[in-house]
Amino acid sequence: MRALPTTAGRGAVACAAAPVPRRSLLLSTAAAGAALHSEQLAGTTTPLRLTWSATGAAAAKIRASADAATFTSTDEAVAWAKKDNRRLLHAVYRVGDLNKTIKFYTECLGMKLLRKRDIPEEKYTNAFLGYGPEESHFVVELTYNYGVDKYDVGEGFGHFGIGVDDVAKTVELIRAKGGKVTREPGPVKGGNTVIAFVEDPDGYKFEILERPGTPEPLCQVMLRVGDLDRAISFYEKAYGMELLRKRDNPEYKYTVAMMGYGPEEKNAVLELTYNYGVTEYDKGNAYAQIAIGTDDVYKTAEVVKLFGGKVVREPGPLPGINTKITAILDPDGWKSVFVDNIDFAKELE
Repeated sequence: MRALPTTAGRGAVACAAAPVPRRSLLLSTAAAGAALHSEQLAGTTTPLRLTWSATGAAAAKIRASADAATFTSTDEAVAWAKKDNRRLLHAVYRVGDLNKTIKFYTECLGMKLLRKRDIPEEKYTNAFLGYGPEESHFVVELTYNYGVDKYDVGEGFGHFGIGVDDVAKTVELIRAKGGKVTREPGPVKGGNTVIAFVEDPDGYKFEILERPGTPEPLCQVMLRVGDLDRAISFYEKAYGMELLRKRDNPEYKYTVAMMGYGPEEKNAVLELTYNYGVTEYDKGNAYAQIAIGTDDVYKTAEVVKLFGGKVVREPGPLPGINTKITAILDPDGWKSVFVDNIDFAKELE
């Protein structure tokens, strides 16, 4: 597997690759068995390449659904996306030993097991963990596929972020419980925030940030991108996110942009990282996607199309469940699933 150049400021995690069943590409909280049209369906670790062009599409009139109104301009589409009721719902990824991972997250990271479901006919199990109810908090959705005990985290996925009152005490607790500490507590490079890094049993990295009293402890998902300005523009226009802040670190040759639906002190956010000179990454077969709530999956898909995004699952209800979703790839091939807010609330009843 190709390694990142030594100049890349935010290193990658990797573990041995294993074939991934098609069912493991989750589409939403209720759709672990659905398959998507992408290179990762077969468990390949080949970097996903997309053609990124909004030429012509930006001026087109595209219907949101058979009965929905047409966006007559890109400005109208952006305005709708900004007003849509959106938040990050959960991050979906695969693990090799579900019980071992649950034990690490609850005992070392202080999460709670919110719910767990086994789908024997599809040969997978999900577990949802976090720091508060799914109705109001960002959580993780772990997927265990029967018989698959190892995955390749790849180079593109960076880490999850967890805000705590005291980084040093948290790290000592994790160490005492047998957790792996990969970066001792101390100020972040180029800044003052005290951080540390730990690693879970599957090789996923967690950045522990000193953020006393935060209402959203599970606060970040870091993904690496090949063109930061392109990514920022896409997430602002197609996803309706705000650029919360941007920081360049020329000494360490990387730039980060925080994107989200509200202040990062109170909401989970995406941390997009550009390492100087690196334009694509091997995504592995471990990390799957982020789920985002929306009031209208049909309009969401059309806004994405207007700005050149790739819709890999057309909007509509899932068979047998009726939760409406649509699945999207961003310019770097990172997947998001938009889930109807009302339908998602019904799932949690």
